[in-house]
Amino acid sequence: MAQQGAWRSSCIFCLIALVCASPVARAQDKQSPSESDEKVYDLGPDVSPPRVTKQVSPNYKTARGVRLEGSVTVGLTVSSQGVPRDVRIVKGIDKDVDQSAVDAVRQWRFAPARKDDKPVAVRVSLEIDFHSM
Repeated sequence: MAQQGAWRSSCIFCLIALVCASPVARAQDKQSPSESDEKVYDLGPDVSPPRVTKQVSPNYKTARGVRLEGSVTVGLTVSSQGVPRDVRIVKGIDKDVDQSAVDAVRQWRFAPARKDDKPVAVRVSLEIDFHSM
């Protein structure tokens, strides 16, 4: 049991990169009726990106016990309160690994993006790299 925990700790290295969803900032309303009515922006020259303040590493096991290497791209909206919303896989590598990335990102917190020095919601993508060590 301890050996498995040590393997997990030493075999996974996550590198997170905040990637712009679009180079042009434009205001758009969210499509989901269950979300608040705040406008959602794309990152651009007049919108500063959100900053990660709490990061949770993915904790994954594949059903096959195979060590995987690769990147998972997660798309999400960071609300004006710094909370991840609409977290989804854009590019995955394995359903178990993909789900662990989504579960981890849902626990993240951010200093929100800013436009005109006010917090705003933005669409972003995160790339999470999984490496065996």
